[in-house]
Amino acid sequence: MKFPYGLADFRALRTQGYFYIDRTDRIAKVENFGLQLLLLRPRRFGKSLWLSTLENYYAIDRADQFTALFGDLAIGKNPTERHNRYFILRWNFSEVVATGTSEQIGEALHRHLNACVDRFNQRYAAWLPKTIPLIPGDGVATFHHLTSVVAATGCPLYLLIDEYDNFANELMPCGHRALNEDHYRALVHGEGLLKTVFKAIKSAAEEGRLDRVFITGVSPVVLSDLSSGYNVSEAIGHLPAFANLCGFIPDEVRDILTELSRLHGWDADQRDETLDILQRFYNGYQFNEDNGQRIYNPTLALYFFKALSETGQPPRNLLDANLAMDRNRIDYIASLPHGDSVIAAALNDAAPLTVPQLANRFGVKDMLEATKDQVFMASLLYYLGALTLGGRNEFGELRLVIPNLVIRKLYIERIRDALLSGYDDQQLRRQVTQQFYRSGDLAPLAEFIETRYFPVFDNRDLRWSNELVVKTAFLVTLFSDAFYIMDSEEAVGRGYADLSMILRPDMRQYQLLDHLLEFKTVSAKELGLNAEQLAQTPDETLAAHPKVQANIGEARLQLDRYAVALQEKYGARLKLQTHAVVCIDLARLVWTSSAGRQS
Repeated sequence: MKFPYGLADFRALRTQGYFYIDRTDRIAKVENFGLQLLLLRPRRFGKSLWLSTLENYYAIDRADQFTALFGDLAIGKNPTERHNRYFILRWNFSEVVATGTSEQIGEALHRHLNACVDRFNQRYAAWLPKTIPLIPGDGVATFHHLTSVVAATGCPLYLLIDEYDNFANELMPCGHRALNEDHYRALVHGEGLLKTVFKAIKSAAEEGRLDRVFITGVSPVVLSDLSSGYNVSEAIGHLPAFANLCGFIPDEVRDILTELSRLHGWDADQRDETLDILQRFYNGYQFNEDNGQRIYNPTLALYFFKALSETGQPPRNLLDANLAMDRNRIDYIASLPHGDSVIAAALNDAAPLTVPQLANRFGVKDMLEATKDQVFMASLLYYLGALTLGGRNEFGELRLVIPNLVIRKLYIERIRDALLSGYDDQQLRRQVTQQFYRSGDLAPLAEFIETRYFPVFDNRDLRWSNELVVKTAFLVTLFSDAFYIMDSEEAVGRGYADLSMILRPDMRQYQLLDHLLEFKTVSAKELGLNAEQLAQTPDETLAAHPKVQANIGEARLQLDRYAVALQEKYGARLKLQTHAVVCIDLARLVWTSSAGRQS
């Protein structure tokens, strides 16, 4: 199987034998829905391939290739009357440099618009009555000339715009201080250039020189800024019919994996274990709350499938380096007032972030000047793909949850770098975690968390319950997707394990253990101690206290139930160590392991 990882050219994909999941049945639905449409999806989610699909379906110069490209697909078997009837003009704002002065940004955008018209001239020379003149330094004027020349041919024009919001998205990783007034004016303020471009689009459509527009982007960051000049687009990404327009559904992933299993000669256990990795790391996006269907990020899934096809093993690094830059977006949110609290709260599976509704109109000026409340920050994380829909709470508010483990890793790395950024901290963390992975010895790990993590955490503006603090401390310290399928609040049997660390199937060749941890908290006051006495009390004395023993016993009962369920699931492959941990006042840790050793 030949997987098109990183390929967004529909024609190349179809003519060069690449694997393809048919989404062409949506073409007719898009055509009937409206004339100027907007699709919002996170980065690297297949938006460009969809635009390429539309381009090849509607382009007048691709009519002779219709059967080859679409004949065996859904739309090829039942085409609409408009196929291969359009001139296609395509802009890709991700190609426009969005840094520098306002003049430099403007010059870059004008160059891009002119370059696109130049390619248009070359592509459609046989259909055009004359060459469209390029106006140096004024791509908007060039666009006006193009629409007039095309209108004279009697053939309609379809405009495809990729990454319309790239300007704001590129500025975001620099931190909110870099979003200065100069950049804002260059984009949308008054008669800013981007607003002028979209006013020209609206005008051309109203005058009959432009028939259809399809726009993709990540977020509605600049929609409010453009509204006075371009208030005619309809967003479709949240609608049930288009929820999986980009992305793979679970049945499709399962079918691909079944075929790969056949090719590699795997047994059912190998196939199911590999599917488990895929589900946990890449599934989980939901863009419509009504259908409840979870979507895989297609780029990540293809990255995984390509490695699996070529080597028979999942990629060692499950976070594709091309998506690692999404961490910059999380850093941006964390840089805002109280942003760290939102980032940390997102890790709380037991109490997800909630918003009355998603913010769907906020602009560059809002990013510069507006008060950043939780609704703003959580909504932006949703559009960036760092949170996704997770149902509603008892008040009807939207729950926003981390979609999968590969995104959870970005949050964990952010907190880890904020709290344990020093070289010595990182080196020591690596040593104690590796020792724990191999032996289950909690003593060095507990000492590290007591002496390195808790003191730093106590000074941060993070308001959590104590048990969540403890769980997050272990999660942040221990997290390794290179070796483990690692999750918190995982459903095990009839309960939810605080922290599970199950070895990836391809990592069982190494001498590492599976781990299951359960956390409890008590206060020093409950033990009859003040802070000074707590610091001076020996480990053995704390461990012997009846309240500590009661919590240890409760945690062990839970662990025993979870262990039975995991043993039934994984069988002899499982090398499980269980750990019951009690934290006292975010200062001292007491624990027992499955071997019966007590601190």
